[in-house]
Amino acid sequence: MPAMSSHPTAPLPPTARTEPSREEALSRNLAFGALLALFVLCLAWELWLAPVGRGTLAIKALPLLVPLAGLWRYRLYTFRWLSLLVWLYVAEGLVRATSDRGLSVGLAVLEVLLGVLIFVACSMQVRQRLAAARRANAAEA
Repeated sequence: MPAMSSHPTAPLPPTARTEPSREEALSRNLAFGALLALFVLCLAWELWLAPVGRGTLAIKALPLLVPLAGLWRYRLYTFRWLSLLVWLYVAEGLVRATSDRGLSVGLAVLEVLLGVLIFVACSMQVRQRLAAARRANAAEA
């Protein structure tokens, strides 16, 4: 049986980070929180606050559940494709903000703001992670 060493373990290389930086955590938390808020807004809007028809448009909220796990686990690919998907919700919000009346206008503006916040947070996350990878590669070279 090999002897147990009392030496501390060797430090991990820079590319094997296990903890996100403070900025990465902030951008992930912004994206995650805004995505949850957009999901709740879409459901509340179409089911209770200002439903159109029988509330069948509430189904538009379901695709917003898919990226939640990827955001929580800091999956870079999820941040990338979510930054594209969210523009569908921004476009819908812009159309409904200019064509609907009453409470729907305010809800549509909120949808646009949340969508833009998600995009900005996802973009920040991608830029931060790519910059960290470049720094790690430069340090190894």
